[in-house]
Amino acid sequence: MNVFALTFAVMLAVVLLELFALRYWRREAIPWREIIFNLNSGHIVMWVFRGVEVAGFGLLLQYANLHLVDRLPVFWQWVFAFVAWDLSFYCMHRAHHTWRIFWAVHVVHHQGEHFSLSLGIRNSWYSSLTSFLFVAPLAVLGLPLEMFVAASSFHYAVQLYNHNAFVGKSGWLDRVLVTPSNHRVHHAMHPAYLNKNFGGTFLIWDKLFGSYQAERDDIPLRYGVSGASPGYNPFWASNQGLLAWTRRRFGGAEGRAPRLPAAYIATGGILLFGMVIYYVDRVAGWDAVGKWSVFACLVAGTIAIGGMSDQRRWGWTGWLALTLAMPALCAGPLSIRDGWALCLLALLLIHGLAGLRLREAAWAN
Repeated sequence: MNVFALTFAVMLAVVLLELFALRYWRREAIPWREIIFNLNSGHIVMWVFRGVEVAGFGLLLQYANLHLVDRLPVFWQWVFAFVAWDLSFYCMHRAHHTWRIFWAVHVVHHQGEHFSLSLGIRNSWYSSLTSFLFVAPLAVLGLPLEMFVAASSFHYAVQLYNHNAFVGKSGWLDRVLVTPSNHRVHHAMHPAYLNKNFGGTFLIWDKLFGSYQAERDDIPLRYGVSGASPGYNPFWASNQGLLAWTRRRFGGAEGRAPRLPAAYIATGGILLFGMVIYYVDRVAGWDAVGKWSVFACLVAGTIAIGGMSDQRRWGWTGWLALTLAMPALCAGPLSIRDGWALCLLALLLIHGLAGLRLREAAWAN
């Protein structure tokens, strides 16, 4: 398994472990529709745009490099990478909350109402594109590409941790780092907490620029944003804010389908995420037709699951079609025969067919 697929697998594992711990230790009800949306919201389209961000950084290094950083000793290049990237993130994050066009992208992350590790994964498809504007100066200054990728990956891992639901206060760390306590403040809806704690890893930027707010024991924590819920369709979630910004109408009227069990949505979403991991691990060995065909299936799958969560008839129909098409595609033109893929495809097919019976039972009631 390559490093990217392994990262996805570990991410899925820690998200599920935390959820099961919340369920069995704290007796919390798990909002599976939201969790599955969080997992699939940015994948895998967001990671394509992450590739565009990295490629754009490389082009700037090649054609606009002032060679100020890459002439420093290697140690100081690394120091610059970790500190400067975090400052760039602070500026980007604050802009996301200040400028309407950026908020139209970033709002997807804040619409989550369940504070847990999966919320750290919830993002708009276009989040990496907005990030590029703020990291581009690092390329012009000459930060090597491998250091940019390493520093950003480290900080993103810290931010995933900062969305965990178990860590309360972190002692002296709460005064120097963006800990889970500090980041809960950022997500909370109370007026005292709005537009506070924009930092990613280091708290110094919030303290320098006057945006720091400590978590207070006398203020209850409630997460999300005011206004209508966007539903669970990742296409609309990523695009409706932008369409509203351009004053265009979005969405459409359609009759509701019966509500499928949350367990059905959850297992379908996890199976699809398993196929994402497989795709990331094996895609390098496929031809262009295979790569883009499976990619299109995975994107369609995230949208179909969102449609089922929103009780849309097309969502269930699309999911059934997908669970029939993916095994045919992978076993036919792609000639996939390894055990992991066959197991995932068989489970997807069974899952889709099981939905037939569930849907009939739901309609009967």
